[in-house]
Amino acid sequence: MDNETGKPEMGSADFLLETLAVHGERSYGTEKVTQLEHALQSAALAEADGAADALVIAALLHDIGHLLHRFERDAIRRGFDDLHEERGAELLSRWFGPDVSEPVRLHVPAKRYLCAVEPGYWGTLSRVSVRTLELQGGPFDEHMAAAFIARPYAPDAVRLRRWDDLAKAPGRRVPVPDHYRGRMQGLMRGTLAAAIR
Repeated sequence: MDNETGKPEMGSADFLLETLAVHGERSYGTEKVTQLEHALQSAALAEADGAADALVIAALLHDIGHLLHRFERDAIRRGFDDLHEERGAELLSRWFGPDVSEPVRLHVPAKRYLCAVEPGYWGTLSRVSVRTLELQGGPFDEHMAAAFIARPYAPDAVRLRRWDDLAKAPGRRVPVPDHYRGRMQGLMRGTLAAAIR
């Protein structure tokens, strides 16, 4: 029980999965998938690639920062970057170690990195990703790219970025959110109530 309200305490896994379910029905920008479909596709791609549990959960929750704030749908068109990677990582660091939160924090810089080091990567980006890349500072230069990839968890963020880019296929069959509950709980450090006190 939550000592302050007398109501049953919602576990942090419940909170995160409910956030995905309730707010994930919003469209994923102008892509033909919802936020939830994008999250589930990202996690399924990570799982299929043999990623560690922490990285699978990071893939599932990498855009949670978009879902926690009600920015206007045309924010990108109006030139507004919501810094969802920072917001999401800060939230996730309440319950998870850096092996979950840091790939989330770094998945936007990973796009900037890949544009700098991989000829042709830019051409694989969707229209929305190209637009957000501009808002996020554009491709790294050579020195910025070298500094980025030397950071802890940067290689994981690059893997996450690749799944992120591929997770936009309408109708792709993926596991339901609850499929990830056990893995999520196994990685968590505490409950929602403990995290926000």
